[in-house]
Amino acid sequence: MSKVEIKAPMPGVFYRKPAPDSPPFKADGEDVALGDVVGLIEVMKSFHEITAAVSGKSVRFLLDDAEAIMAGQVIAELEG
Repeated sequence: MSKVEIKAPMPGVFYRKPAPDSPPFKADGEDVALGDVVGLIEVMKSFHEITAAVSGKSVRFLLDDAEAIMAGQVIAELEG
């Protein structure tokens, strides 16, 4: 199987959860469907949903919650 990368479309702060006391959108090892929200990027107090452009199995996040991210940086990998 090939690996599919989910990349950040913009710089900011990456969040894996919709709120600090909520579970993550997706946990490591879960399957991801086309259009699933996998995280948020905060830019100047605006939050932008990051969705999967493809379906895949066993997501693996490369970033921690509340970690700074650059545009084009890989957020997660999926088994395609």
